[in-house]
Amino acid sequence: MELPFLNWLYTAVAWVITHIHAGYSTFIPASSGLNWALTIITLTVLMRLLIFPLFMKQMRSSRKMQELAPKVQELRKKYKNDKQRMNQEVMRLYQEAGANPLGGCLPIVAQFPIFISMFTVLRAIAEDRAVFGMTEELVESARHAHVFGAPLPATFFTSAADIEKFSADPLVTKIVLALFVAVSSLTTFLTVRQSVKRSMAQMPDNPMAQQQKILMYISPLFAVFSLNFQLGLILYWVTTNLWTLGQQHWFYSRHPMPVVDEKGNITTPEPTNGIFTRLVGKPKAAEQPEPAPAPKIVRQQPTRQPRSKRTGSKKS
Repeated sequence: MELPFLNWLYTAVAWVITHIHAGYSTFIPASSGLNWALTIITLTVLMRLLIFPLFMKQMRSSRKMQELAPKVQELRKKYKNDKQRMNQEVMRLYQEAGANPLGGCLPIVAQFPIFISMFTVLRAIAEDRAVFGMTEELVESARHAHVFGAPLPATFFTSAADIEKFSADPLVTKIVLALFVAVSSLTTFLTVRQSVKRSMAQMPDNPMAQQQKILMYISPLFAVFSLNFQLGLILYWVTTNLWTLGQQHWFYSRHPMPVVDEKGNITTPEPTNGIFTRLVGKPKAAEQPEPAPAPKIVRQQPTRQPRSKRTGSKKS
């Protein structure tokens, strides 16, 4: 179902796809699966770079909320019999500290229109419709592109007869799509697990801990619905999951979560060495110039005057 008020975004996504594909077509055949795979991956990376500031805002907001966790627990105990007052005090605490409980939703909300637009554009390609500014030549090259032997516009439930129209083997196509969906499920699970583990370590007595565990194990099941998505869209989803996984690991390794001791004092541990640091090594610290030697202070001793020049002395 196409949303008319998003036609401008469909056209923008199609325009970006067209130009990225044209760039790769200068040295890779236009109908190559490699060309189209790189086109989709490049589009995904560009989109994630675009919303990177939102990710940083989300992480800073989450960090502030973790630092406020002990105070929130105190408010919950203090007003446990008055939920309305408790919610008011918690929200006042967040406002005073500049923390936004909804900050974690921003990257997801920003991705959703892009995801819908890619879904719509790729579906138009699968249906052999040259719309949103795409040419017939571009659509035809995408329909003939195979990624590991599977047609780019195919879904897991595409009939064998339709798959054969793309000059592809139906069995190979279903295997490739199933593998991509499995990778999508795994990366979704690892991404959620990474976030939930950090949250539970910060607040082990969090009443939402059980719900977070359930979410961690249920979230991969949502990837099963992608069996009805085109291969190009699944490739986009796998790429964005891998980006999120690496991005979170990068941030968490450089910004360890605060630790609260028994007295309620908050300390921040030293940054840990993430996997990227182990691979490329620690950056060498800039050599500090040696300090200039301090000038020597020479004390001048007063010279002793001759006896003849001393006051009150007599010449011999």
